Amino acid sequence: MSGIYRASHRQLQDRFDTRRLADRLDERIVHDRLTDKERAFIERQDMFFLATADAEGRPNCSYKGGDPGLVRVLDERTVAFPSWDGNGMYLSAGNLLENPHVGILFIDFERQNRLRLNGVASVEASDPLLAEYPGAQLVIRVRIREVFPNCPRYIHKLQRVEASPYVPRGLHPARARLEAERPRPRRAAQGRSRERLAVPGRSPVARGGASGPRPYSASLTVTCRRLGRGDRSVSMRHEPMRRRPAAKER
Repeated sequence: MSGIYRASHRQLQDRFDTRRLADRLDERIVHDRLTDKERAFIERQDMFFLATADAEGRPNCSYKGGDPGLVRVLDERTVAFPSWDGNGMYLSAGNLLENPHVGILFIDFERQNRLRLNGVASVEASDPLLAEYPGAQLVIRVRIREVFPNCPRYIHKLQRVEASPYVPRGLHPARARLEAERPRPRRAAQGRSRERLAVPGRSPVARGGASGPRPYSASLTVTCRRLGRGDRSVSMRHEPMRRRPAAKER
């Protein structure tokens, strides 16, 4: 047993009769060092959530983003990541100077997997890894206490569309390879066909035929919301202008 549960956890496990399930999960999935599969998972991620607390136990949760490989796995029990200047508040790094206990949550929304990592952090302004993180002010190393996969049941499937343009580049030698292997979303075809135009309720007609474009009308309903006044539906009818006949030559 890892010792992950405290009396408060046991109280709720007993109340809802999940102590045996909790013990089995502790025995089977909670461990204090990374497997090769977990190492590969962490080094693929380009974001994570970081939970810290100050000396009085007041919590703070931050989103940390970068390129794939943002978090370095230094060995089976140690990971490291950079601290860049965001808004100048230093809430996470400041908390770690008071209270080194940290929780990290990795979520892969595309593959619907997640991993929890808890440990003890150290904050260094002269860490040799700073040279590998251009623009970083600090490097945070975390000694792993517990790491375990988490149930993916409620993870929404999302797709990465575009990386933030503010992420400093060239952070890790493996990132270019990881980025190249990441599946890209398919982009919808831009615009309509130049050959045929589909009109709602009618068969597609040739564009620019002998008789020219056929005018049509369309009805739409717009729902307007006003604060404190509920919803109102407004119906409008759109009538495109008909083409004027060409002037006869004299």
